Amino acid sequence: MFTGIIEGVGTLADKQDIGGDVRLRIATGSLDFSEPKLGESIAVNGVCLTVIEFGADWFCADASTETLSLTTLGALKPGARVNLERAMRPSDRLGGHMVSGHVDGVGAVLSVHQDARAQRWRFGAPQPLLRYIAKKGSICVDGVSLTVNETDGEGFEIALIPHTVENTAFSATGVGSSVNLEIDLVARYVERLLGDRQIGGAA
Repeated sequence: MFTGIIEGVGTLADKQDIGGDVRLRIATGSLDFSEPKLGESIAVNGVCLTVIEFGADWFCADASTETLSLTTLGALKPGARVNLERAMRPSDRLGGHMVSGHVDGVGAVLSVHQDARAQRWRFGAPQPLLRYIAKKGSICVDGVSLTVNETDGEGFEIALIPHTVENTAFSATGVGSSVNLEIDLVARYVERLLGDRQIGGAA
């Protein structure tokens, strides 16, 4: 599990095709990569990946065809900046919201405009996900826990404070860029519970 609070910004150092899958080599950049462990989970732009090899300032992870088809990782080019977060520990503060690292869909940046010192970002989202995105609710965009300001029939809007822009890969993200979206876990469970209740009631 993750919190959506980005711990560092790294770069995609290399991408290698292996037997139909892809092996990613990530330079950890500003991430605190002390005491890494084989098999640990790291969220890369919001995608939970497993460390299979590492050095002092890098790690490798395999991305399956399923992951490549459902996220933006397959389209990343070497040199691309990526948001990084190591899996949370039981003792960590939950500063964002509960994030699984399982991407629900790919959206796109529709517009960015200045709003005092902050920036207003508008994202398009796949229609099946819109029902789960609520005003003042939480959403994870490229691994970043954000609060939804507005929603409409095409997507949603959020505000990014200067600190978030400067300390995430959003500083290198522009209009038209694709982004990974993960809806709030609470929305998933509420839908499942209501669905089960309806099934039980119908019986």
